[in-house]
Formats: sequence, structure tokens, C-alpha cells
Amino acid sequence: MLQRILALTLVLLTLKTDCFAQAEKVLNTDEVLRIEKYLASDEMRGRKTGSPEIDRAADFISNEFKNSGLKLFPGLQTYKQSFTNIRTKYISSAAEVDGITVEPNNVIAIMTDSVLKINEQSGFTKLFITNTDTLLSRGAAILNEKKNVVVFVSKSFATDFSKLKRIRGDNQKMNYEVIFVLADGPAQKYNAEVHYTIRETNYANVVAVLPGKSKKDEFVVFSGHYDHLGVGRPNAAGDSIYNGANDDAAGTTAVIMLANYFAKLKNNERTLVFVAFTAEEVGGFGSQYFSKHIDVDKVVAMFNLEMIGTESKWGKNSAYITGYERSDFGKILQKNLEGSPFHFEPDPYPSQNLFYRSDNATLAALGVPAHTISTSKMDNEPNYHKQSDEVSSLDLDNMAEVIKAIALSSRTIISGENTPTRVEKKN
Repeated sequence: MLQRILALTLVLLTLKTDCFAQAEKVLNTDEVLRIEKYLASDEMRGRKTGSPEIDRAADFISNEFKNSGLKLFPGLQTYKQSFTNIRTKYISSAAEVDGITVEPNNVIAIMTDSVLKINEQSGFTKLFITNTDTLLSRGAAILNEKKNVVVFVSKSFATDFSKLKRIRGDNQKMNYEVIFVLADGPAQKYNAEVHYTIRETNYANVVAVLPGKSKKDEFVVFSGHYDHLGVGRPNAAGDSIYNGANDDAAGTTAVIMLANYFAKLKNNERTLVFVAFTAEEVGGFGSQYFSKHIDVDKVVAMFNLEMIGTESKWGKNSAYITGYERSDFGKILQKNLEGSPFHFEPDPYPSQNLFYRSDNATLAALGVPAHTISTSKMDNEPNYHKQSDEVSSLDLDNMAEVIKAIALSSRTIISGENTPTRVEKKN
């Protein structure tokens, strides 16, 4: 028995040593600089969603995944997960319910065209959301039925009624329309006319897969967003480009490097999914779309990497995990780093609600232990959303150490030895 224990210990030590050796070889400052210099260059012009430059960035990320030998995400023909985003802007509305005029801000429509005109003879299904319902979840369920519906919402929801604007389905072009009207009850007679401007934009996440071995139907996701703010007014120095070196070329760089690292290591029992999200800065549409095209029950963990290019409030060799208390994800990572100078900490900025402000939010709301890892000092990050967020402002050596720590701390999750507890679902 003792010999078997010693043999197993030797195997585990060998695997751990191999992980450290490979990390030292692949996850280094030179590689950080190579990728950052491209993604955050002036030629990328801030990687604004819908721009030619972000398309070039997507091509670059796709090529990196290809060079690492990664597979395509199921259902895709390329590494790009393309989709059309529909963005609307309210112009005006006029409505009457049983002869009573409805205030314009008490009408919300999700439309297929720029003008919607309906009345009780339009053939729309009529529903009523009462004060016994949960407003957003009930509204989302109605939208997911994909039918023409007029929904009268109880005035008990007057304070929260505007939140229904958040509901947008897949952000795809729809062939059905839903209109919400704040009212005392389901009306016998009604008419409404709503005007919006509608703009379609083609977006693409970049997704790649490293298939697992014994647990190939269990997924671990590594993500970051590759879009930023584009070009704006020149600052005092005459610089108009928001390069987004830290936000979030840093996270995207980490995803690319981790993909290459794990592909070379070839010891993942669980399937690893690497995704660079688009449209985080304009509403998180990329991660929302992705979440609807993966089986969330099979996702055991998500490492979302956001702004890891500067030192944290604790200095070098440290980072924080949003939603630390919501699962044992952080404790697993920290235990895997025992003996290392690196340490993970709980989010020190709880008042900023960071757990639901990045691309982890959609999967987290569905119960996945999806957490964001960051070093950004959100109470005092001088280059955040400024033209000065350039490669020269980053601590590249420390960033390489952060990426290395993520790789090493994740090893028992990707091996299947540890499974983080689920996050409580959000209605």
C-alpha cells in the first residue's frame, strides 16, 4: 500500500512539475508584449464593435487559436461565432387603454420595424402581468414564446416597469412583436403607435475548443472581451484613440496564451472552451449570445479575465475574484497556489457590483460558477476608459505572472479533481 501511495505521489509531483515548466516556457512577458502590441496598436483604432478594425482583431485571434491547434466550437464553420445585433432607440409612443391616455414612458415595445401600430383587432394575444408575477422573468418568458403579444402590466410594477427595456431576446431580427403597457388590467379596447429607430450590426465572438479526455462533456470556459471604445475626441495630448490595452486586450491576451499553454500541455480531462467576446462595452451582447448556444448545465466553471495588466491594490503577484463568496471557486484556486507567492483575494469593491458588470454575468445568473479575475483598482485606475490605456501603461512582467497563476490555479478544475459549487441563480 505504501509503495502505491508513493508511486501516486510521484506521478502527481511529476505532473505538477510539468505544469510549472510548461508555464515558464509559454506564459512569459515576451508573449504578452507580442499580443498586446497588436491588439492595442493605433492601427486597431480602439477595436470598436462593428468596425473594420475589430474584424481584423477577430482574424488575429482566430489565427492564434488555429496555430495552437484548437478545434472549432460545435455548429461553427470557423472560429467566429457571428450574429446580428438589433439595437433600437425610442422616439415616441401614443397609446389609449379603454379610452384612457397612457403616458409615453409607460409603453415599451420590442419591434420588427421602426413603427408599430396595433389595436384590439390586430390579432395580438392579450396577457396580464399581475403583482404575483416576477416582472423580468415573466416578461422574458413571454418574449421567448416568439408570438405577437400585447402585455398589460399591473401598476404595482410602476417603479420597475422601465426595466423591461433590458429584455431583448437573442438580439436577432425577429418575426414577432411584443408590447408592454402599464395598466390597471387587461383592456377591452386599446390602440398604440410606437416609433423607434432600428440599427442592425454584425458582430462575432471568437471561440475555440480543446476537447477533454475522460470528462469531455464537462466544460471549463476561459474568456475575455476584445472590443473597446474606438476613437473619440482628442485629449490634451492630441490622442483620440482609446487603445484599450488593459480593458480588455489584457484579458484577451491571457485567453490566447492560456489556449496555447493548455494545448501544449495536453492533460485536460474536461473540455476547455476559449472565447473572446465582442460588444461587452455596448451591453454585453457577445456573452449573452454565447450563453444561449452552450449547455449551461455542462459548464462547471468560467474564468473571465478583465483588466489584469496593472498591479492590484495589494501590489504584485495578486488579483481579486468577483463574487468570491458566491461559490468555492476562489478557495479552489488559492489552494492550488499553496507555496506560491501569488494570492487571490475577494473583490475589494463590492459597492460597484462588479460581479454583474462583466461577461461572466450572463452565465453566473444561470447558476454557473462564473467569476471575473481582475487586478484593476476600480477606485483609482487612472487610465480606465481613457486614451492613455496603452501598452506603455501596463506592467507586463506582473501580467505574465497573473496569467501563470491562473493557469496553475485552474489545474484541479480542468483535471476534474475539483468542481466549484454552483452560484445561486438570478431571476
